[in-house]
Amino acid sequence: MKILALNCGSSSAKYQLYDWQKKQVLCKGIVEKVVVDHGKGAFIKHEVPDRPVYKQDYPCPSHKDALKLIFDTLVDPKLGVLQSIQEISAIGHRVVHGGSKFARSVSITSEVLAKLKENIALAPLHNPANIEGILAAQELMPNLPQIGVFDTAFHQTMPPHAYLYAGPYEWYEKYEVRRYGFHGTSHLYVSKRAAVLLNKPYAECNIITMHIGNGVSHTAIKNGISVDTSMGLTPLEGAIMGTRSGDLDPAIIPFICQRENKTPAEVENLLNKSGGLKGITGKYTDRRDIERAAKEGDARCQLAIEMEAYRLKKYIGAYMAVLGRVDALVFTAGAGENSPLLREKACEDLEFLGIRLDKQVNSTARGKETLISTPDSRVKVFVIPTNEELVFIEDVVAILENRYDMHTRFTYSFQSKDYKP
Repeated sequence: MKILALNCGSSSAKYQLYDWQKKQVLCKGIVEKVVVDHGKGAFIKHEVPDRPVYKQDYPCPSHKDALKLIFDTLVDPKLGVLQSIQEISAIGHRVVHGGSKFARSVSITSEVLAKLKENIALAPLHNPANIEGILAAQELMPNLPQIGVFDTAFHQTMPPHAYLYAGPYEWYEKYEVRRYGFHGTSHLYVSKRAAVLLNKPYAECNIITMHIGNGVSHTAIKNGISVDTSMGLTPLEGAIMGTRSGDLDPAIIPFICQRENKTPAEVENLLNKSGGLKGITGKYTDRRDIERAAKEGDARCQLAIEMEAYRLKKYIGAYMAVLGRVDALVFTAGAGENSPLLREKACEDLEFLGIRLDKQVNSTARGKETLISTPDSRVKVFVIPTNEELVFIEDVVAILENRYDMHTRFTYSFQSKDYKP
């Protein structure tokens, strides 16, 4: 059984083809700059194990063009890994916002698509592209099962006192204004792996997961379920991110509207695309650029590092208060996996909470599962590379085989001690 995982963003289409029987990735890649400038600058980057990386420009004015390029590449005599596209058993699609309607992965039907379109207002930057990818895949492969996997689903176990906002209750009743959370597949994957590394049943684990990429979110997991998370109604709330502001005083929005003569939508767009690290530094979103410039004396980059680490530390402390006992703290995603400096500063002076970082081990830990805490640290600190695509694939297989259980989802290959990520 071969499963294709698809993650369609506003200007990209990321993919991974997985052989379920062999438990191995056959290929992965991305088509970038889709739609942008009518797709004139689009290109594909295609990776097959033990082969040179293939990169080539292709015009892709739509997601349908991008998916057709992916399918053609998968069966290309020189580049591909399939004899026929019919070898694919199903496609798993990432959908960012499932709202309160989807607490589990589902087979995509016309009714499901209608509900996804209703959720566009909750994720206007993400859901339209996800839907475009689904529609394109259905048109190109009409007989293939299509499964939706939702970023928000893992967090639907949060209790009301964690997911409700203290605005008028009618906002929740009328418009479902509440905390939903995101990066659910990443948080669940790395917490499952942490339980394996702890050699402890997942349902008995209390874990704090820190997904630190361009988007950043943190989750408090108690006895194997999400009980709180940093992102909210939208992915704008929470930690400082690449271009998103994260937490701020809501009165700032009308304040800026009045003084800059902008609409609320314009200010929201600035907070999404020109805030965060980009807003602080004035130019950078990549932590590697920020750390390099900080070493060279750039005061605003130095400030960005201090601000981000400070916000991370506050969330660690808050979630330790929520959980009580904490078995592990996990860093994942681009910066979480590859920035020793950010991890060290986030854990600095937290020994009184049982977090003791091994600075020497941490300094060289990049992109591999690594225990970076000292042997006497009460809370184990891990770097665990995320693998959201494998979560998509595991869910798709479980649904196809009619053994999907929303309470024990994602418990197959990667929970085994023999599994090698």
